[in-house]
Amino acid sequence: MRTMKRSVLSLSRATGRFTAGARVLPSFLITGAQRCGTTSLYRALAQHPLLLKPVLHKGVHYFDVGYSHGLPWYQAHFPLWVGAALLSHRYNARAQAFESSPYYLFHPLAAERIAADLPGVKLIVLVRDPVERACSAHAHELARGFETESHFEYAVELEARRLAGAEELLRESPFALHHSHRHHAYVARGRYAEQLDRLEPLIGRERILVLDSHRFFKEPEGVYDRVLEFLGVPHLGYPAFERHNGRPLPRRVSPVLGQALRDHFEPYDARLTRWLDGEPSWRR
Repeated sequence: MRTMKRSVLSLSRATGRFTAGARVLPSFLITGAQRCGTTSLYRALAQHPLLLKPVLHKGVHYFDVGYSHGLPWYQAHFPLWVGAALLSHRYNARAQAFESSPYYLFHPLAAERIAADLPGVKLIVLVRDPVERACSAHAHELARGFETESHFEYAVELEARRLAGAEELLRESPFALHHSHRHHAYVARGRYAEQLDRLEPLIGRERILVLDSHRFFKEPEGVYDRVLEFLGVPHLGYPAFERHNGRPLPRRVSPVLGQALRDHFEPYDARLTRWLDGEPSWRR
């Protein structure tokens, strides 16, 4: 079964590359943050007939770990122009392709690459309580086999050592990969304001929408409406809202570590106010 699936994927990729010039490029990206509801939003948006997901994968991971493949390889992942044009004509509104790769927000070169290759693209970023996000990310990486340290507290203690020199390496060797930068950045990925500051001058504030994922899961209709307005897409009814890729959080973080993390994130959370038009839900 796996062999057959791999063969189908290989054939689809080969076909996509051959027809890359006849395919659309995405108009918007869900760029992160990891473990903040990106899959749930992606699947909700993919139910809209004018929002076209990639042909093979939710996340293409071109602007972070696949940039060496080149733009035609990336374009090969998206639907054909003719199909998009037919949908645009049917609904009297522009069909838009998109993808969701949550490492884009954190990778030090992704923003520059996106700005260069997709001028005019819009970005959607989801954020959640960074302490919860860190715990969830650790459980996620542990379950996937990318983390070997089963104790969250010790993984946090190891983080600075694991990530030392990672950004420098990725900037000096643009096509390099760094396992810990991608899989072990439990605290660093929760400093959302740092990553948004990197995006803003390259993309433009008006083309970046930041969403509080706690609100998305509590009031999905209102957040969905806001996303459609941001994208300029007509409302054609609500999709089925479901929570995907959720993992039960590990045992309660020790009070000492929990408070230390909340103190650490406080100034970064405060800087989110202008992006969220209010205080983050987890700070209220």
